Amino acid sequence: MKVLSVVGARPQFIKAVVVSKKLRQKGINEILVHTGQHYDFNVSDVFFKELNLPKPNYYLGVGSGLHGEQTGKMLIEIEKVILKEKADLVIVYGDTNSTLAGALAVSKLRIPVAHVEAGLRSYNKNMPEEINRVLTDHISDILFCSSKVAVENLKKEGITKNVYLVGYVMLDIALVDINEVLKKYNLEYKNFILVTIHRAENTDNLENLKNIWEALVEIAQNNIKIFFPIHPRTKKALKENKLLGNNIPNNLILSEPISYKEMVALEQSAKLIITDSGGVQKEGPFFGTPCIILRNETEWTEIIDIGFNKLVGTKKENIVKTSLKIFNEEKIYAPVREFYGDGRAGEKNSKGYCFKL
Repeated sequence: MKVLSVVGARPQFIKAVVVSKKLRQKGINEILVHTGQHYDFNVSDVFFKELNLPKPNYYLGVGSGLHGEQTGKMLIEIEKVILKEKADLVIVYGDTNSTLAGALAVSKLRIPVAHVEAGLRSYNKNMPEEINRVLTDHISDILFCSSKVAVENLKKEGITKNVYLVGYVMLDIALVDINEVLKKYNLEYKNFILVTIHRAENTDNLENLKNIWEALVEIAQNNIKIFFPIHPRTKKALKENKLLGNNIPNNLILSEPISYKEMVALEQSAKLIITDSGGVQKEGPFFGTPCIILRNETEWTEIIDIGFNKLVGTKKENIVKTSLKIFNEEKIYAPVREFYGDGRAGEKNSKGYCFKL
């Protein structure tokens, strides 16, 4: 059997590590296609080296661009690879342009496509990710879901065939040693805030970006250490809008993008996470670290419903008030692990079956 896996962005590399390992252990011939959607070393190549993900068989080098341009280039190149390799199954991950391009390319060639992390819904069609995930789910032949809510979302849309509840793939490799990472970045366990910002709705919207940045500055001025590894898109936006001036507090530590293992170590160690990331808002609670989500809605509703994570939007006063409240609490949060499986999602994805629904 020959399987073609399409990846192109940081979270997809990590998910593919788990599934690829299981596929290869079973003797399945996997062809790995890297679209080049993320091409900066710190958000791409480093993951292949650090996590021992096999070197891609194909690197398409698409790079950045407008959504239509980027997706179109991927579609053309992925189709060429599929036709050449004659794969029996194509696997796509998550909700990026690489995901949609892979699913579209294979859907017209009558080859089954499997979607890992299917069924997520924010119900905000202004988000490119929402469009990508909805279209991919309706194209896919096999749908692997991270949670029961995702399964129910698919059912509401009439998708019930070949739907499997497997858990969240990234939790399979989420436990790492933290002491070395804390020492490297001069951070203390449960005594700092970790920040990640990368979504276009925040980086490309000046009002949102300014509110978030000013909120971080004000929080840091309250004698709270903030560690902020800046995504290339976010760094570019901050510079272009002249927000990175000389008024950065010493407690607001700006860093280049860090490796996945370092990120996971800091997610475990932080007292609080401020993020707009879909992946981080699940991983934080897995380690007992609450997240403040800089969005007005989320596709991961389970943790909001139990009051662990907080949706605060992008108003400065909401971000500051909620952050200070949670950070100054003496409360220690217990890990939240009941929603996303048992750490064997990669094995279940690679089998192609699990809890039949």
